[in-house]
Amino acid sequence: MLQNHSIELVLFDLDGTLVDTAPDFVLSLNNILISNGKEAINDNLIRSYVSDGSAKLIELGFEITNDHPNFKKYRNELLTEYKKNLVNESKLFDGINEVILHLNNINIPFGIVTNKPYKYAEPVVKNFEVLNHSKILVCPDHIQNAKPDPEGILLACSKLNIKSENCVYIGDHQKDIEAGINAGSKTIGCLYGYSLNSKDDYGETILIKEPKEIIKLIN
Repeated sequence: MLQNHSIELVLFDLDGTLVDTAPDFVLSLNNILISNGKEAINDNLIRSYVSDGSAKLIELGFEITNDHPNFKKYRNELLTEYKKNLVNESKLFDGINEVILHLNNINIPFGIVTNKPYKYAEPVVKNFEVLNHSKILVCPDHIQNAKPDPEGILLACSKLNIKSENCVYIGDHQKDIEAGINAGSKTIGCLYGYSLNSKDDYGETILIKEPKEIIKLIN
């Protein structure tokens, strides 16, 4: 269990941590693959790349690198398609609703720090009523350096007048863990998300298999 007396803020990553957005990425990527004469690819394979961003999804789907002449075109097509499908099938991970209600009950505010651009992140957050209790949403639009740089976490802490060492950052990617550590915050890694592996070493980061474990850690 974390030392509750020192926890004044909980910050979350978005995709793969609060919301399972993978189904809409799967739909969007496969739609543009098919429209460009390529075959659709396995859902689970796409899931494992969601937290790496749209560029990695294009590399995966089209089997090209970012210096390919059509790379930018395909990426723009993916982002346009994803904008249409933002919240078609995305859903909160089981237990997130209870976690947020728990934090509200013990008077610990929460916020969201994501590498997802604001025009995509904000509609996703607004789609889920419980996430509208978030005190802050920090996206790459608001900072110079995205995760693993700690700038987003430090900005959220500064805006809410809370020291970063009194913050817990929760995410599902190596970049999330690094950002939290670089900010001087405590870190929780979500194995239920898209990319962390229980066999890897994440130092003092606490690893969880389901969201409800957060309630036991911050209680």
